Amino acid sequence: MTASLLVGQFLSGLTTSMFLFLIASGLSLVFGVMRVLNFAHGSFYMIGAYLAWQVVTWLHPVGEAFWPAALAAGLGVAVLGAVVERLLLRHLYGLDELYQLLFTYALVLILGDAAKYLWGTGQLSVHRPPVLDGGFQLVGNTVPYYNLFIIAVGPAIAITVGLVLSRTAAGRMLRAASADREMLDAMGANVGLIYTGMFAVSSFLAGLAGALITPMESIVPGMDVQVIVQAFIVVVIGGLGSFWGTFWGAMIYGQVLSFGILILPEFSLFSVFALMAVVLIVRPWGLFGRPIR
Repeated sequence: MTASLLVGQFLSGLTTSMFLFLIASGLSLVFGVMRVLNFAHGSFYMIGAYLAWQVVTWLHPVGEAFWPAALAAGLGVAVLGAVVERLLLRHLYGLDELYQLLFTYALVLILGDAAKYLWGTGQLSVHRPPVLDGGFQLVGNTVPYYNLFIIAVGPAIAITVGLVLSRTAAGRMLRAASADREMLDAMGANVGLIYTGMFAVSSFLAGLAGALITPMESIVPGMDVQVIVQAFIVVVIGGLGSFWGTFWGAMIYGQVLSFGILILPEFSLFSVFALMAVVLIVRPWGLFGRPIR
């Protein structure tokens, strides 16, 4: 247990934490405002990864393509999310939650098959942007610049969204919609537009996360199922509907997984699920969540 090893594991866990926060934040926002458990959130993440690869392929002869591709992937998935909410999901509001779960699970199957049809079943990858290629030395560890970028993006998005929710008129409308949708509708607010915008923002975060993971992991069918399980663990630990709970839940998840690999490699995943089980037993609404009345 040298200092170099501990710092390396901490940075690895921090990178995992911030990446998972990018995904889980949108999942938490949708549940907090709309009370929808969106199982298709992982599929939006996968579509974002494929869109980023596609745009990079189209723009590669022109020059630096990664950043436009990441933005295009986020916006493209945001449009897809808005269309899904506007035309399909909104018809299920007010019904039993089971209908929403079945609908979003059906989306997982549809989008998964669509991705296989459009991009095939082979592994795809995207190179890191040249400006973030390479790394630097820290306590005997080589830290890639791209990992450092992911570590910085997480808190930047957390602070930005937190300020929007607490300091802007749009944030007050979202909080009001979360507390009492019927009252807000009776006061003349366009609740339907608020829900569509919220779902689009959530989808944008999922698509952006999918684009940003492409230089670190291969793009393959089924990547949506794996990541949605991790995202749900994060929001359960932090508290369903709690945005900052999701941030700290991701921090806890990443460090437990990273040091679990170091201490007990055979039980690294078990340590994360055991943590979730303990949290559910002690606080069923999560560490930072509140009981739903």
